[in-house]
Amino acid sequence: MDYIWIMIWLTTYVVGAVLYEIYIVHMFQQNSYKPREYQEWMQVHSNVGRLLGKSLYAVIAIPLVLVGNAGCLAAACVMNAMTILVNKPRKAKKPLVYTMRVKRMLITTVMLYLISILLTLLFIEDWQRVCGCILLVLFILQPFLILAVNWINHPLERAIDRHYVQDAARILQEMPNLTIIGVTGSYGKTSVKYFLNTLLSSQYNVLQTPGNYNTTLGVVRTIREQMKPFHEIFLCEMGAREVGDIKEICDLVHPNYGIITSIGPQHLQSFHTIENIIGTKFELADAIPASGKVFLNYDNVYIRGHRIDKNIVSYGTTEEEAVYRAYDIEVSPSGSTFKMKDERGEMVEFHTRLVGNHNVQNIAGAIAVAHTLGIPMEKLRHPVKQLESVPHRLQLIKQSGRILLDDSYNSNKNGFEAALDTLAMFRELRILMTPGMVELGEKQYDENKEVGIYAADKCDYAVLVGKEQTRPIQDGLLEAGFPKSKMIVVDTLQEAFQMVSAIPDEKQKIVLIENDLPDNYA
Repeated sequence: MDYIWIMIWLTTYVVGAVLYEIYIVHMFQQNSYKPREYQEWMQVHSNVGRLLGKSLYAVIAIPLVLVGNAGCLAAACVMNAMTILVNKPRKAKKPLVYTMRVKRMLITTVMLYLISILLTLLFIEDWQRVCGCILLVLFILQPFLILAVNWINHPLERAIDRHYVQDAARILQEMPNLTIIGVTGSYGKTSVKYFLNTLLSSQYNVLQTPGNYNTTLGVVRTIREQMKPFHEIFLCEMGAREVGDIKEICDLVHPNYGIITSIGPQHLQSFHTIENIIGTKFELADAIPASGKVFLNYDNVYIRGHRIDKNIVSYGTTEEEAVYRAYDIEVSPSGSTFKMKDERGEMVEFHTRLVGNHNVQNIAGAIAVAHTLGIPMEKLRHPVKQLESVPHRLQLIKQSGRILLDDSYNSNKNGFEAALDTLAMFRELRILMTPGMVELGEKQYDENKEVGIYAADKCDYAVLVGKEQTRPIQDGLLEAGFPKSKMIVVDTLQEAFQMVSAIPDEKQKIVLIENDLPDNYA
């Protein structure tokens, strides 16, 4: 009878351990496979609680396994069933990608488990009980075990990465006439990349890094899998979480032109200071040769205040000294119109289906690059009109009875305030829906409180997701005199939509969805 319970316990243990390990690997992947970022993620209070909750029943099972009789083993099986339940996969916003690296990590984890069991069988006399306890301890230590697995696999991963990088470099060397444009910024870089692709494609064969493939290996994969001899321009988005990340990509692709879309206090948990962020973004400018140009968003105070000895082309919407400045901006539910002047001072009016100053600012940057690369501004009017919203970046979505402004991708203070400015332009019933901002380190409370103060006169209702997470925004709203009766706090995004529907239909509703926390924070 005990043998049957042992087999049931072992089976349920394996299922629970596999589910927990998949979750841990997913979080490690979400933190870019970087041990320091992953450790900082673990140290966040809410994540500590989440990890404890996922391993709690395994902890309870330890004394039950130690006793070892049929009744205790049955109770341990019940604990395993509860472990399976709490670790049951839920739909992720960014699902785990089973890359070869992930598969190698899972294989190494299994090997560590098997080695532990084998050593117990060889050297421990009372192996059944001790083996059960070791398995449970390994389960509990999985958040730390992944760091050991990463360390063990590191030499192999470095060798594989080096091979891929060298192969991508070879492909680029075989295309000496390829024009490479680097795109970076704390925010706006993906939008500018997509806009540039549309504008430049009217005259050139263009390849862009897809989605948010903005790491060195993402760029390498794009080059190895998609680069063709007929491509004339390569739009290379460059992301960064640490000092040196942009330089690493530049050392691979050697960009001819670069555009810095914005700088702000994003990823401060890994960068630690705004000075580190500025220096990292300008690693792109440092890589541009004397024959190239650096396009800078002069609306951004950090960019405008950082002087460099390069050929600069400035753009923006508010800074009058910008060479390419969009002005007379008008916004409606059908889109935006604005004017720009070319180098001869001739005015061209543009129409776009996109809304908001932030989108116009990004379009201005794309126009500046495209025009510099030889496309007349008059010829750019049609592609600008054809531009579509990048998903979840101030995307205008019309639904029955309401309009959504979906700005849910990876929010930051400047983008948050720009989205609120856009919301304020509408005459409809204006509703803000947000869980706040994350990854701001010591500034997290202050930055969120400031956007709460800023939002007070930009929206009619505020639907906040997460009581503790949005506490700073609540404090900011109330401090600025926002009516408490029009501030609604809920636990989940689903509840938020239900509360939006319950708000009285005084007139058509427009809902700004600002940020949707990533899986490692949601």
